[in-house]
Amino acid sequence: MSKDTVRIATRKSALALRQAEEVAERLCEAHPGLRTELVRMSTQGDRVLDSPLAKIGGKGLFVKELEQGLLADIADIAVHSMKDVPVEIPAGLRVPVILAREDPRDAFVSTAAKSLDSLPVGARLGTSSLRRQCQIRAAFPHLVIEDLRGNVNTRLGKLDAGDYAAIILAAAGLKRLGMEARITRCLTVEQSLPAIGQGAIGIECRTGDERILSLISPLHDEPTAICIQAERALNARLAGGCQVPLAGYAELQGDEIHLRALVGFPDGSKVYCAEARAPVGEAQAIGLRVAEELIAKGAGGVLEQLGIAHDANG
Repeated sequence: MSKDTVRIATRKSALALRQAEEVAERLCEAHPGLRTELVRMSTQGDRVLDSPLAKIGGKGLFVKELEQGLLADIADIAVHSMKDVPVEIPAGLRVPVILAREDPRDAFVSTAAKSLDSLPVGARLGTSSLRRQCQIRAAFPHLVIEDLRGNVNTRLGKLDAGDYAAIILAAAGLKRLGMEARITRCLTVEQSLPAIGQGAIGIECRTGDERILSLISPLHDEPTAICIQAERALNARLAGGCQVPLAGYAELQGDEIHLRALVGFPDGSKVYCAEARAPVGEAQAIGLRVAEELIAKGAGGVLEQLGIAHDANG
């Protein structure tokens, strides 16, 4: 493979391809004359669409095959939505570059209502995210929440066919696909705290590949990376994934980082919340601190009931 070419591993979905194309475009802008090649790969998360992610293995199902492609030297980099990247990165790989974050919020999409508040009793709302289900059930117990898998177009098609009164999608995905007009209303972070890493794109590569690291480094956004570090530290302490209704969202405010998080039962019966502020340089520490506060409040009981092991002593 020519040193003037970067091979980019990506899933085949429209959104994944758009994210990979964005990385390719930005690489070519940073390095005139550079060529890029998209290596389209199918992941288990894309193939198994008839079961909730929590039941078939969680978020890692969207990245494993891409990581295997990197290790086999089929590609030079892999482009991921950071909310899909497990806490543990395989040996020999790293995620050194995080792009500037797109809108991290959840989007309410409906052809029948203008907001969550205006949905009638018994209205069917589609989302397969336990995080979203937990928060919406806690605030709107009169709604019927049903699983909804598939790519963005598939989900929108089911909404348009009348299968649901409304669905919840990531605002970032709709915006990247040029579908912002489909957003009825973005939910505030108070209404639906975002997923860890939501809206951020990460670039994974082989450890020690200095040529690739030098090429992708100009795409790195340090403020976003600091926020993602805090969120992922929280996730690591709680051993979170698709099996746990876990939300975590960090923002930089001046020289401080503000992290909000929650853990709850899927049925919304109990939701534990915590937040903290710290100097920007303490991103890892604030993630651990907020996680410990959640455990102290009772989130450990959620983790135990859902079969997620955690060490109460840290």
